[in-house]
Amino acid sequence: MRLPIILALMALALFTAYDSWAADDSSAWPLACRTASYGKFDSVALSHMSSIGLHYVFIPVPAPDQVDATIQKLKDNKLIPLVIRGNTDLSKETCVDELGAQAAICEKMGVKYMFLSAKCNGAEKSVVYERLRRAGEAAKQHGVTISLETHPELSTNGDVQLETMKAINHPNVRVNFDTANITFYNKNTTAVAELKKIVDYVATLEIKDHNAEFESWSFPALGTGKVDFPAIFALLKAHKYQGPVTIEFEGVKGIELTEEQTKQAIADSVAYVKSIAAFK
Repeated sequence: MRLPIILALMALALFTAYDSWAADDSSAWPLACRTASYGKFDSVALSHMSSIGLHYVFIPVPAPDQVDATIQKLKDNKLIPLVIRGNTDLSKETCVDELGAQAAICEKMGVKYMFLSAKCNGAEKSVVYERLRRAGEAAKQHGVTISLETHPELSTNGDVQLETMKAINHPNVRVNFDTANITFYNKNTTAVAELKKIVDYVATLEIKDHNAEFESWSFPALGTGKVDFPAIFALLKAHKYQGPVTIEFEGVKGIELTEEQTKQAIADSVAYVKSIAAFK
């Protein structure tokens, strides 16, 4: 009688282990890379991403007459657009309509997140907040969330990001948290410390490494700088983050890389993050 019981217990253990693995797999984050990471070698970006096992990509918003061609090019390379970079001048009233039109392109391409480097360009913050609120409403009509990059002056660090989020007060305007820009634009802090302040407003995560020196253009391959990526991922997991994770590689000032070196740095970055967290 003992053998059936032992076999049943073994089967239960295997089922439990599988169930746990499946749960972990289902919570894996979609991993993309920015085509801009390839710099002057961007013509090989899509084919290289596909060759190193990426399934998603972060691209600039295509012109309206290039949307269909862009969709086909991505299909040819077996890549899915995950985040699209929007572009506008928030000091101009036309910015709301422009962002609305770009959100429509996102919708057509099946993209739910539109990255934006938001700058006042001389306009009052209150005016820009109001425009971003209206842009958020326009994006909502297309099922899109606008994600503000970690840039001065609206998203410099966690405190500023929180101030901006509360001022805009729209669920479709959120934060793109850039792990390297924190120490590039700020002194005496870390990406982990700032992420803790704003994590509940983060819609997209951009992973980029840095030497942690203020205003130092040193953004090496992931895992070779000083950003604490394991702690970043642990924090996101604890807060049940489910958005995109996008890789950005910008290199080090004064060091020119060849095409092969650029591709290797990106391949190494992908391998590194896949070694410390679950991605799909």
